[in-house]
Amino acid sequence: MTYIEQLGEKAKKAAAASAQLSKSDKNKILHNIADLLTQRREEIKAENAKDIAAAEQNGTAKSMIDRLTLTDARIDGMADGVRHVAALADPVGNIIGGTTLGNGLTVIKKTVPLGVIGIIFESRPNVTVDAGCLCFKAGNTVILRGGSDAINSNKCLVNIMRSAIEAEGINPDIIQLVEDTSRDTARELMQADKYLDVLIPRGGGGLIRTVMTNSTVPVIQTGEGNCHVYVDETADIDMAVSITDNAKTQRPSVCNAIENVIVHKAIAEKFLTKLSEYWGGKVAFIGDEASAAFITLEKTADDEDYRKEFLDYTIAVKIVDDIDEAIAHINRFGTRHSECIVTAGIDNAAKFQSEIDAAAVYVNASTRFTDGFEFGLGAEIGISTQKLHARGPMGLEALTTYKYLINGSGQIRN
Repeated sequence: MTYIEQLGEKAKKAAAASAQLSKSDKNKILHNIADLLTQRREEIKAENAKDIAAAEQNGTAKSMIDRLTLTDARIDGMADGVRHVAALADPVGNIIGGTTLGNGLTVIKKTVPLGVIGIIFESRPNVTVDAGCLCFKAGNTVILRGGSDAINSNKCLVNIMRSAIEAEGINPDIIQLVEDTSRDTARELMQADKYLDVLIPRGGGGLIRTVMTNSTVPVIQTGEGNCHVYVDETADIDMAVSITDNAKTQRPSVCNAIENVIVHKAIAEKFLTKLSEYWGGKVAFIGDEASAAFITLEKTADDEDYRKEFLDYTIAVKIVDDIDEAIAHINRFGTRHSECIVTAGIDNAAKFQSEIDAAAVYVNASTRFTDGFEFGLGAEIGISTQKLHARGPMGLEALTTYKYLINGSGQIRN
């Protein structure tokens, strides 16, 4: 039996007990996990420091090291997120529909856990806690496979979660970590359909495409965010600059940060001049020939630039004749994640929200709000950019499915 098969067997064995845990049992364990995260912060930071040192030695980009780093504030944020999950309504065992048929059968639709979930993710060790605790609260078991660059951090965090579960006399294999971070184990996990009910990749476009191509397990596609801000001709310039700045620079390495700004030609000179002055060289511009009249470009943009998820301080610029061209551009190059229009026009705001094909469509607000915690869902498992089985920030409800319970009194079908 291979290493992944061993993890799979343990996960399936633990799944029956996990699905039957009471709300109070789950919430007690979640609060204990949150407390342990804060109590063992120095241990967490020491293990995280090993990962940071290795990343720096390997010449990893600063934006990626930022994703990897666990500060006191981020550890506190993880603990707060776990407590928030504990405070949320239990998604398991809810009656979401029902009827009595003409033949007397009662049909009840009830929420149940998805089962055994596999999650493949990159760099960000906070995902380890978010994913583990969300899957646990929803009654699932989970096999986590993070990147090699965060292995020390992930081992520490999973050990903390497992210890809180085991302390209550419950099988800790509800949460497991793939400690062998080789490509072979990742590929084997993608094909572990004997054990996994669903696989969720969380990371950059390369990871997501690899999982979508190679998995024999049903996949929920998350993460890749080629997001846009469209500055309409009626936009307030100061508001547009503020939103564009926040959406790009507040944390450029995450999937809900924008990679493109599209500008109506009537406002392009005023907006781009002010944005360039505001950034003062902090962000590099790649753009079309029309934008070169107002800002300094690193290069002229091509289709690949408009498709690219930069995840750093680079942005692509496109000047358009009207909102229809903006919408067409976004629907062509976007990843159906998060898109924004800055406008004073009610009709254009409605048109943009109606015609843009994305999980989250904003009017006059930063795309950085596309987040499970910000949406009131608690810590998120990821942001789905597909339409089945979930879309947008995936909280607890997205980690359940349902079954039909049918009760009769001897009925048979003619």
